Amino acid sequence: MLLPVFGQGSPSARKIDSEFVQQQFGREFTLLPEFAPVFADLDGDGIEDVVIAARCKNPMLDQGDHNYTVMDPYYDFYGYGNPTVTTTFIESNPAMRGLVVLVIYGVGPDGWCSATPKAKFVIVHLQYRAISVRKMKLRKKTVEAIYVDEASEAGETGESAAVFFDGRKFRYVPMGGSME
Repeated sequence: MLLPVFGQGSPSARKIDSEFVQQQFGREFTLLPEFAPVFADLDGDGIEDVVIAARCKNPMLDQGDHNYTVMDPYYDFYGYGNPTVTTTFIESNPAMRGLVVLVIYGVGPDGWCSATPKAKFVIVHLQYRAISVRKMKLRKKTVEAIYVDEASEAGETGESAAVFFDGRKFRYVPMGGSME
């Protein structure tokens, strides 16, 4: 009888801690334990993926060593999403500095726990207070999207946005304010 390499049952049974994050993305990354990891099939291949909230000083530093792609869908939406340039922008709110969303696409029966995941992404410039994954309707298609409750300059939450993978890159879509 064969057992899965990373534990019993589904890939989400594996513990996500700071050691796992640094193993997958490098020493520059710190897990934010106040945000639970979210599991979903973001790329539509039927295999579980994971979304992790983290903080990072320089996401470009370990990109070659750990084989991940840095993306900036926020500034891309507003016209310029080159992360080589936008990662040098300094956030005015110190509490929001260095926030990143880590995404690991799973492959095979181990999903995102696989020794060599399908793909890894670092999404920068999302100012979030909460992260969730929900279905989003795009024209005639329904996709899984990462929803973030955004933080404003005053530290209030109220606006939300969605980030989804279009097959080539992550796209940012502002969803508007709350009804409060």
